[in-house]
Amino acid sequence: MTEDVVEHRRLIIAGTGIAGLTAAIYAARSNNDPLVFEGDEPGGQLTLTTDVANYPGFPEGISGPDLVNDMKEQAQQFGAELDHGIVENVDATDRPFRVELANGDAYTADAVIAASGASARTLGVPGEDELMGYGVSTCATCDGAFFRDEDMLVVGGGDAAMEEATFLTKFADTVYLAHRREEFRAEDYWIDRVQDQVESGDIEIMRNTELLEIHGSAEDGVDHVTLARNDEGYPSEALDDPDTEQFDFDVGAVFLAIGHTPNTGYLEDTGVELDEAGYLQTEGGVGDGETATAVEGLFGAGDVVDHHYQQAVTAAGMGCKAALDADEYLESLPEASQATETAPQADD
Repeated sequence: MTEDVVEHRRLIIAGTGIAGLTAAIYAARSNNDPLVFEGDEPGGQLTLTTDVANYPGFPEGISGPDLVNDMKEQAQQFGAELDHGIVENVDATDRPFRVELANGDAYTADAVIAASGASARTLGVPGEDELMGYGVSTCATCDGAFFRDEDMLVVGGGDAAMEEATFLTKFADTVYLAHRREEFRAEDYWIDRVQDQVESGDIEIMRNTELLEIHGSAEDGVDHVTLARNDEGYPSEALDDPDTEQFDFDVGAVFLAIGHTPNTGYLEDTGVELDEAGYLQTEGGVGDGETATAVEGLFGAGDVVDHHYQQAVTAAGMGCKAALDADEYLESLPEASQATETAPQADD
């Protein structure tokens, strides 16, 4: 049905993180009239970072929100339109695509770029939200250097936690790795690397230990945390057990490394390919079309695809590629070809 469609666009982009905004800049400069929906996390993960010191071009650093806002302004300057909508479903059974929003609005588009990112999993403990970006972080690479010479706590037991803990030894006095069970889920490679750091005194492992609360303020950062420990594991589920120990512990930063959830739910019925963790699969490799998915005309960029690097600069690169791939696809459509062929005649 088309009578309920708000409007048709050449290109719709889902997400206003670094990947989505970079795609919007390039798409707008290519006259593809992109409509960009912010989603339920406007600006993406970078808005949780108070200072970004590793994005090229800012020797004094820049705050995450400022970088996002500058990129929004840049995209709009070239003609991109930004909307607060949340994409709830993409119907790829016919062309053009039908893009449905959570508020009930529907749009059609010749091409779609999925740049909806991946949401870092959090614990929901007291102090977590209030101190996010002020000593609490979900990205050691982004924020580790800001807490140089502090004791740092990493929460998690998988590959990500091991990698984060190892990275943070470059800056921390001591890295404490808290895991709620006795056994880790990480690969032996990472466990061995962490054990090397344990033996050198840079990392201390806290098994069967869970984070209960984070204390501090936005002005002064993290002051200390409250932990629980029980030799049987999962101590937060056994707080009434007399064998469960609760105690305060001094650290200057907390890094949550319990994984990410890719925001791909709205693509489930399109026929795209997802990996075991739910990340969007693209062609990748060398050459053009690297961001193309299994669905013709639907492209992916940023953390919704990338579960390894997850950096602002790599997301920007993928956003650029997605916009260029989408432009090539749009130019290949019959309507685009006809417009290209008739334009010189009109000029003549």
